[in-house]
Amino acid sequence: MYDNASAMCRSIKVLRRPDTPATAPEISAAALQFVRKVSGFRKPSRTNHAAFEAAVREIAAATERLLDTLHEGKRPARG
Repeated sequence: MYDNASAMCRSIKVLRRPDTPATAPEISAAALQFVRKVSGFRKPSRTNHAAFEAAVREIAAATERLLDTLHEGKRPARG
């Protein structure tokens, strides 16, 4: 499942620091960045706007759930 993750996500920036909790704006920015990367659109057309925004909200919600369930000592090293 994760074999191609490094190739696809090379340029996605780390928006969370291990010493401080992620803020709602950081989570939203990360979700937006992810949806842009996956969809290939920086800004969707009017026709795709609702789907794009729904995807950003869903990714942000999934990210919040993930961060809420991670244990401090289990996070991967960054660098």
